[in-house]
Amino acid sequence: MFVDHPKEAPQSDVSAVAALDEPTRRRLYDHVVRQPAPVSRDEAAAALGLARQTAAFHLDRLADEALLDVVYERRSGRTGPGAGRPAKLYKRSAKQVTVSLPERRYELAGRLLAQAVEEADTTGEPVRAVLHRKARTLGARLAAQDTVNVFDLLERYGFEPRFDGAAIVLGNCPFHELAREHTQTVCGMNLHLLGGVLEGLGDGTLQAHLSPSPGHCCVRLEPAPSSPSSATANDATRL
Repeated sequence: MFVDHPKEAPQSDVSAVAALDEPTRRRLYDHVVRQPAPVSRDEAAAALGLARQTAAFHLDRLADEALLDVVYERRSGRTGPGAGRPAKLYKRSAKQVTVSLPERRYELAGRLLAQAVEEADTTGEPVRAVLHRKARTLGARLAAQDTVNVFDLLERYGFEPRFDGAAIVLGNCPFHELAREHTQTVCGMNLHLLGGVLEGLGDGTLQAHLSPSPGHCCVRLEPAPSSPSSATANDATRL
């Protein structure tokens, strides 16, 4: 549901975008992705008037950055002994590259919202209740992917955490534009997502609270009170 390697994805996407800054490499990328079939080194070199070695170097760099996929095919149509080695071909990668500064996670929000609408339509349960449950479940799942502390996990997913005494404030909202336009829905989703993260990590020292303020995420992680009452649950009843 999320990225396969969340810790590495933002940096690898930045590297992929940087790779396209080289003019020849960008021309090769544009040429390959516009072709209806995979392209060989010779075909790419001929199409752009490049030396084969130059084309091969840049095509392989694009493949290393996962911007192009490599496949091997025999262009002769023959098979078996004597058919020759398969040619190395390049085609558009299935990987989607997105770089946003500050970091945003709109795809995640979109998936949660779509799942909530679909399940609510099937079961009759209120959409908001389904959204909160799914967000909390996802938060716990994210926490279970690696054994880390809450600060590192929040940093990994673009929340830009920093300590404010014993509390943690979040300098960035990964759902910023959505939260501006649909504050109650998105901030409620975010509250339950981070509540699920704390549950998944088994961190009983903090609780997620709604605490909107300019320049910050709407959720703030405060030290858990000694009483058994849950601030997260209390906040949730107001959303």
